[in-house]
Amino acid sequence: MSLEAVLFQALNGLAAASSLFLVGAGLSLIFGVTRIINIAHGSFYMLGLYLAYTFATGLGGVLGFWGGILAAGLIVAALGAAIEILLLRRIYQAPELLQLLATFALVLIINDTVQYFWGPEDLLGPRAPGLRGSIAILGRNFPSYDLFLIFLGPFILVLLALLLTRTRFGRLIRAATQDREMVGALGVNQAMLFALVFAVGAFLAGFGGALQVAREPANLSLDLSVISDAFVVVVVGGMGSITGAFLAALIIAEVKALCIGIGAIDFGAFAVNFSKLTLVADFLVMAIVLIVRPYGLLGRPQAAVRNPAEIEDPIRPASFPLKLAAAVTLAALIVLPFAAWLSPYTVVLAVDVLIAILFATSLHFIMGPGGMHSFGHAAYFGLGAYGAGLMVKFLAAPMPLALCAALIAALAGALLFGWFAVRLSGVYLAMLTLAFAQIVWSVIFQWEGVTGGSNGIRGIWPQPPFDSRAGFYLLTLAFAVAGVLLLRRFLFAPFGYAMRAGRDSPLRAEAIGIHVKRVHWTGFAIAGAFAGAAGGLFAFAKGTISPDLAWVSRSIDGLVMVLLGGIQTLTGPIVGATAFTLLQDNIMRQTEFWRGLLGLVILLLVLAFPGGIVGGLEKRFGRAL
Repeated sequence: MSLEAVLFQALNGLAAASSLFLVGAGLSLIFGVTRIINIAHGSFYMLGLYLAYTFATGLGGVLGFWGGILAAGLIVAALGAAIEILLLRRIYQAPELLQLLATFALVLIINDTVQYFWGPEDLLGPRAPGLRGSIAILGRNFPSYDLFLIFLGPFILVLLALLLTRTRFGRLIRAATQDREMVGALGVNQAMLFALVFAVGAFLAGFGGALQVAREPANLSLDLSVISDAFVVVVVGGMGSITGAFLAALIIAEVKALCIGIGAIDFGAFAVNFSKLTLVADFLVMAIVLIVRPYGLLGRPQAAVRNPAEIEDPIRPASFPLKLAAAVTLAALIVLPFAAWLSPYTVVLAVDVLIAILFATSLHFIMGPGGMHSFGHAAYFGLGAYGAGLMVKFLAAPMPLALCAALIAALAGALLFGWFAVRLSGVYLAMLTLAFAQIVWSVIFQWEGVTGGSNGIRGIWPQPPFDSRAGFYLLTLAFAVAGVLLLRRFLFAPFGYAMRAGRDSPLRAEAIGIHVKRVHWTGFAIAGAFAGAAGGLFAFAKGTISPDLAWVSRSIDGLVMVLLGGIQTLTGPIVGATAFTLLQDNIMRQTEFWRGLLGLVILLLVLAFPGGIVGGLEKRFGRAL
């Protein structure tokens, strides 16, 4: 491709960077002050785009195109403030990751609400009045509206810089970003500050989405795709740095645009299609930046914020009543497939629950006792599923060998990714795991000759003696029980105590001779291997696998299971995985708007059990579960 074409694509990247900067800046403000990992921020962007479409095409044109864009941002800002006041303010004393669960519930509710009012079809808005034409640049016609966006991004950056440096509100934001506890000790009204910051952040997201009404169609998948990009921008730029968010947005948008502009290059012996990298370019950038600069380009280490909910009792061996309940439950599960009065679907659903338990327990192993928050655990689930599927597809391997391949593939991936991840902490570690998971998804999605691409792999069925419904169920039950017991045994072994010591006080742990990073790396690998076993079982349970198994939504499902049950308890992921799978299955069959209803149920559970379901029961009965 010619140099002019590459430069032209670079201009397109500058236009895309403006909206990316707006949504990233809003997310950075919200996290910097409130410490909430707001997954619903992408929903604000999506809602702003839908509202702008409505104002531009309906309502009699009262506000017009430009007035509609501003009104969309203001409406989203009001919604953000209402969410902070009515919901998030009630759970600030809960563990911070449980607040993430609440925002995920909002994603489900907002998505189905948008579908109810606007329908499932993509909606493309009109061109911007006064900017419908184009300008000749580099021998090509460049849209005038895109040129407007190129200049709008720096202009908003200047306005935000003035807000943060020249106003009392801005100084409070910067102070809270560095030390939230000190701001509260000085008598600042934190409730008002949090609500205003949340409103400003929501406005930036909604306004950024509304600006895209003339460039891209509004669709229901924007919420998760945009939040992924926004997290990348915030982490690459540095948490709490608006200038860093702008720089990161420019870099990421330009890398994507240049990948498209360069296209395929033939090096003789091999060819590289750079356009395929657009699916994962931003995550590659994030992974490289975090490995080189653990706090982002312009970021600084975040001050620790002590949350009373984070104080937890040491984990203890199971009590006799709990062991008795577990034995009774296990006995019931063993005879379940032979109960004539149960429908065959009950056994199928039970297999799904058991696989979910194994997946959630493996994630809890590193998140709870290990303190390593992973947003990309689906990578190992996907690697396990494809490890088993490829063995069956290409080698016609027997089922036991395929399941061993699932475990080994996931273990290898966890060893590789974990070596880099354990060198970070907090949200930076979480986002690096997300980057690695998206890289795995991209490889699976685009390596069509091996993985089948978007079509996946079909015909992965259990072999004798596990080809019957009862036989495969008992095999899955054996894997789930063995996995849960082994992970529990690890936690009560010296290794488990060392892992928790590294979580609670890494400096003291190092001082007494514990190699914290090595211990955490080992724990990361163990968790990945068990997640791979769950993925392998899933492949044989469904007979078909696709790249969605490694997509971000699968990782979020795992997080929801762990947090719903209670991250500070060992039985939490078991209860959470069971509750989430059963809720999802039952609600899906009740209404087409099952996501919103599921989100509402999760929201109610979060409010009723701020420490998770098991955590709430422990508090109620005064004993460890």
